[in-house]
Amino acid sequence: MARRTARDPIYSGRRFSADTIETCVRWYITYRLSYRDLVAMMAEQGIVVSHTTIMRWVLRYVPEYERRWSRFARSPGSSWRMDETAVAVRGGRHYLYRAVDRRGKSVASLLCNDRTMEAAQAFFRMAVNQEGVPWPEKINVDGNSATHRGLRLLAAEDLRWRGVEVRARRYLNNVVEQDHRAIKQRCAPMLGLKSFRSAATTLAGIELAHRIRKQQYSVHSGPNGRTRSLEHSWTAALVGSAVPQGAGGEQCPPMHQISAAGPEWPRERPRIDGKVRYPRKISFGGNLYLLVRPQGGRYWHYHYRYAGKRKSLSLGTYPDVPVARAQARHRAARRLLAGGIDPSLRRRELRLMDGDGGAVAAVLPGLWRQAG
Repeated sequence: MARRTARDPIYSGRRFSADTIETCVRWYITYRLSYRDLVAMMAEQGIVVSHTTIMRWVLRYVPEYERRWSRFARSPGSSWRMDETAVAVRGGRHYLYRAVDRRGKSVASLLCNDRTMEAAQAFFRMAVNQEGVPWPEKINVDGNSATHRGLRLLAAEDLRWRGVEVRARRYLNNVVEQDHRAIKQRCAPMLGLKSFRSAATTLAGIELAHRIRKQQYSVHSGPNGRTRSLEHSWTAALVGSAVPQGAGGEQCPPMHQISAAGPEWPRERPRIDGKVRYPRKISFGGNLYLLVRPQGGRYWHYHYRYAGKRKSLSLGTYPDVPVARAQARHRAARRLLAGGIDPSLRRRELRLMDGDGGAVAAVLPGLWRQAG
């Protein structure tokens, strides 16, 4: 592992070295490893690190690594093959739009919520706005009508799209469908992508590693035209962009200032009201969650640990129990827990004292009064 001669500013304040962080992120997006596999591999080298820490490294540094590698990107061809593949995110189906040229070199990728006309338009706009990507002359797509409608609307908005030949020849998309396999195989060891933003960032890192494997960057060629190893290619790309760039001598900005330069991923913001396609939890802090189900139910839950076991206390349903009342019940349950009393057990005792096994709504007020 090549050692750094100077510390990169994006790693300032980190307890672990830059080499450790880069190695974990590089191995995760390149090989079929889980976070816990990396924990075991680091432990063999005497480095104790949590799997959640590695996950945060991936989400934090993949956009920066992608930006630095893009300085060495070779331009793809102008004949594109575009297709989308389904990706499971938190139990729901999302679609990863991808395009390659006729030689199989990656052009662009974008994770979208739906397989709609708007998603296709967003993908093509993002693809042509990338630095170093030529305007397409031919685009071969599948039979999805939403994609064809999106391209027709783009041609109505921008005259440059009118000169693009749109084809729907099935056999021509074999190259991009085979290229999906590398992304799918890398996602197989994962237990599941839990949020849209983390899924978009992780898939962007996997796509970056896939491009590096296909040698789509000029950094692969070392002195005298000799091919660098994968480790040395990463070092040359990351360290080479950390030194002053151009005549202005500007260094790479810290990580928290890079969001404008890197890709901006669309976010799904959880809402209390409205429909969802799959169950999701909205956090209100202190392990208080609102569980939102596709059928329309919304349930307050407080997750805690008692006697070394994980437990959950139901605090009612929304909107019968508004946010302020749920937070008050949450504080009362925490006071019981701080006093060494299990809130769930206390509620069960009050329910038995109620005589007839009355409704929870009739028992809960007694619980909150006892807690006060």
